[in-house]
Amino acid sequence: MALSDIDITKTKYYDLNNQVNIPKDGQIQLDKDREALDNFIETNVRPNTKRFSSLKERYSWLVENDYVEAGFLAKYSDDFIEKLYAYLRDQHFHFHSFMAAYKFYAQYAMKTNDGEYYLENYIDRVAMNALFYADGNEDLAMDLADEIIHQRYQPATPSFLNVGRKRRGEFVSCFEIQTTDNMNTIGRTINSALQLSKIGGGVGINLSNLRAAGDPIKRIEGMASGVVPVMKLLEDSFTYSNQLGQRQGAGVVYLSVFHPDIVAFLSSKKENADEKVRVKTLSLGVTVPDKFYELTEKGLPIYLFSPYDVEKEYGVPFSYVDITEEYDKMVANPNIRKKKMDARELEDEISKLQQESGYPYVVNIDTENRDNPIDGKIVMSNLCSEIAQVQTPSVVANDQSYETLGTDVSCNLGSTNIANMMESPHFGRSIKAMMRALTHISDIEHLDIVPSIEKGNQESHAVGLGAMGLHSFLAKNQIEYGSPEAVEFTSVYFMMLNYWTLVASNEIARERHETFKDFGKSDYADGSYFNKYVSQDWGPQLPRVKQLFADAKISIPTVDDWKQLKANVMADGLYNRYRLAVAPNGSTSYIGDSTASLQPIINRIEERQEKMIGKIYYPAPYLSNETMKYYQSAYDIDMRKVIDTYAAAQQHVDQALSMTLFMRSTIPKGMYEWKDGRTDKMTTRDLNILRHYAHQKGIKSIYYIRTFTDDKDEIGANQCESCVI
Repeated sequence: MALSDIDITKTKYYDLNNQVNIPKDGQIQLDKDREALDNFIETNVRPNTKRFSSLKERYSWLVENDYVEAGFLAKYSDDFIEKLYAYLRDQHFHFHSFMAAYKFYAQYAMKTNDGEYYLENYIDRVAMNALFYADGNEDLAMDLADEIIHQRYQPATPSFLNVGRKRRGEFVSCFEIQTTDNMNTIGRTINSALQLSKIGGGVGINLSNLRAAGDPIKRIEGMASGVVPVMKLLEDSFTYSNQLGQRQGAGVVYLSVFHPDIVAFLSSKKENADEKVRVKTLSLGVTVPDKFYELTEKGLPIYLFSPYDVEKEYGVPFSYVDITEEYDKMVANPNIRKKKMDARELEDEISKLQQESGYPYVVNIDTENRDNPIDGKIVMSNLCSEIAQVQTPSVVANDQSYETLGTDVSCNLGSTNIANMMESPHFGRSIKAMMRALTHISDIEHLDIVPSIEKGNQESHAVGLGAMGLHSFLAKNQIEYGSPEAVEFTSVYFMMLNYWTLVASNEIARERHETFKDFGKSDYADGSYFNKYVSQDWGPQLPRVKQLFADAKISIPTVDDWKQLKANVMADGLYNRYRLAVAPNGSTSYIGDSTASLQPIINRIEERQEKMIGKIYYPAPYLSNETMKYYQSAYDIDMRKVIDTYAAAQQHVDQALSMTLFMRSTIPKGMYEWKDGRTDKMTTRDLNILRHYAHQKGIKSIYYIRTFTDDKDEIGANQCESCVI
């Protein structure tokens, strides 16, 4: 019987795990989860794992039978691989929850072609990752093995799952492409969406440059159909290209809030939309300049501008015009057609849709560009809204070749596990090893199916190191989420991530005598990026936070350290154009026995519906009588505390953070104390206020709005499988 045929609902470990959700004598039966884990290993994993007499026999068999690539293994001696395994075994790794073990063996462990046996355990997958990323460097392989086995570092799912496999998917699975206002580019964009979806990619697509409905085509007025028909074509493409039926393709389309089709764009996601225009599976995002917040705050009308006319006037696609800077000129320009509406009415339309569906994502595009140290313009984000990188548009010829090859984006991600990183014997060495691993993936990833993405990757060497497990770390240390201590800890932790990723990227540039393209035009090259770090001490000020780092024996970079780093970077450059990004985390946070990303938990005992299996329960990490009160549900937390937390991290992150907001349809009294009073029912006004607050705090993007309704359903709870790393 194949592993996939095992009826988990009839197994002892399934029953034991489900008892976690059944209180006994008023207590959560946490011991039942441990019993479920032990029973799963004993009755499912061990009997169904293929055995080999030696490591040499194992790897020979895996290579000969086309399970594992031979090339990267040939870079190491048999003696070294034995040494690596001996070290890993000596660490006595074990999973801490049934969910962690189940997730690993169900989704990550390599299996025989017939599905009868597991071909690897967690140590084997760790070894495969360490050997692959190190590319023959034995010292680095040992360092990476140490980081991953102690779960300080978790590669993103595409990398963690696929490295070393002969028959594999891609090492990255999140991409950004943009289209410009002509049929050739639209056709190329749809083809790119098909190709990326085929390999399991989650695709972000910028539609802001397309002419609006009613704009002229070949000078004939009223002929353009607008963005919605293109959205329908893209949705059909993602549905069609679905990895042999294994997983639906996933995409998000972004549109500027100043595009004339913005209302139709939002309306296409409504439940009652006409089927001719309704998009069911395509995600929506809006790019919002500062000017929109100004207009809504002042209660002024908003003018929506024809991208066709704007491009004619400015000579660049609509996305590349600074609307905040040019707004008044564009309003006064008679050559630019425009629509006028009430800005607050449009703001309410965004909030209504967020209440109904969780969409659209919101990207504060001026904030992203204002904080962007790289020459160029950011025009969009990805499927989880944490990527913020410059792009340049392509020009496509009639034969679909490129007259001008622009640059697009691939997302190469990994996460630190905060609780475990705070026990690292050397914080800086840990981060440098992680940066080497991410950089290796960037160096070897070649996506010629979309040349603009391949070019962007080759020029930028961009990576995105993030973090997960903030709430579990805080609860473990009995610190309230969103408290001053929690916010300051978050700032210091991300300041250190920033510092050490810069050190790592600078060292790689010095070794290779190579920087990312146009480094000389960046804020790093002239040193201005470092001004805030050399002018004040960003170390902990609160006694509790000082104690956390003192107990961990972690050295905090000083102003003098930053000054030296500034000099080093100005002298030798950086290899990676982008270094930091915080993804939502999904399966990998379970494997690491951590809470996801920087967000608070939903429930102390999370109920997870697994496909074709049923409900599995996941107790929050470190849950005990002592930590119970520190595990407040996200739905019971003032979202300004979440925004404050993400803002503390954002000030040190060169890209963005995937931040979800959690709202109740009926809000407990006292949760939000707005200055002019409020009702108990969540209104569009609540979401408007929170978005403005996030903008004021320097938040670059807002991912989903998840709403807990009075009938205990969740809206906006389905995250993209391609991106929840």
